[in-house]
Amino acid sequence: MRLPKKFEILVNNGHVDAVVSQLMSGKEAEVYIVQSMGELRCAKVYKESDNRSFSTQAKYQEGRKTKNSRQARAMGKHSKFGRQEQEGAWQNAEVDALQRFAAAGVRVPQVFNYVEGILLMELVVDAEGNNAPRLNDVSLSEAEAREHHHTMMKQIVLMLCVGLVHGDLSAYNVLLGRDGLVIIDLPQAVDAAGNNNAASMLLRDVANMTAYFGRFAPELLSSDYGQEIWKLYASGELRPESRLTGQFEQSSMPADVQAVMRTVDFERRWHEQELLRRQERAAI
Repeated sequence: MRLPKKFEILVNNGHVDAVVSQLMSGKEAEVYIVQSMGELRCAKVYKESDNRSFSTQAKYQEGRKTKNSRQARAMGKHSKFGRQEQEGAWQNAEVDALQRFAAAGVRVPQVFNYVEGILLMELVVDAEGNNAPRLNDVSLSEAEAREHHHTMMKQIVLMLCVGLVHGDLSAYNVLLGRDGLVIIDLPQAVDAAGNNNAASMLLRDVANMTAYFGRFAPELLSSDYGQEIWKLYASGELRPESRLTGQFEQSSMPADVQAVMRTVDFERRWHEQELLRRQERAAI
């Protein structure tokens, strides 16, 4: 296909040889299949900020760190510069989430590069080498639904263990790839310790996935993994290897709010320190 102007910088830098076709166009981005380094890859081109609601983004961006006080002030005033900075932060959040998740073993596309609002990453394919379908476009057997649901709950645990909640998880942004489920679309990933909406978003993510898999395996609809996972996280007991039961009983004991806040504060400070360590390593 004819080379879109937005790809010129990637072509000039040798990151993209040719644009093969457009894969999809959504509210936030357009996705293309490109030829890069001798193989087919995926290029996600973010749309201009005017095409998206920043009032909606604010709910997701609570708790995220800004580069400096000038950026924070500009974003708060919604000036032209502030909107540009907010847009950049929105896009960088996806790159950061993809890299953190990949390091933790979450099944996400591999990131190759991010230049001028274009994210170059792995093209996820199915067993036949075709573009992997979204979960919403496939039918499953009962056994497949149970297996994939189990896998997805473990993936949600892994994401939360690195301090993030997907925030918009559904059958529309999970691909059924050659090696299993692959999670996509992460610009709205939420800081679990710093965002007051994190718990409700985690519960919604789990409910969305359970409702989908429950169409094929109805017994899953009676499970309550969301409350179980969040309780383990809030108490500081969630681990990648945590065994889940899908059962949750509301305690009649009064909540120890101070203990919960101490745990949340500890998690927030740990992730702030980890971010500083990554920045220092990148500067070396």
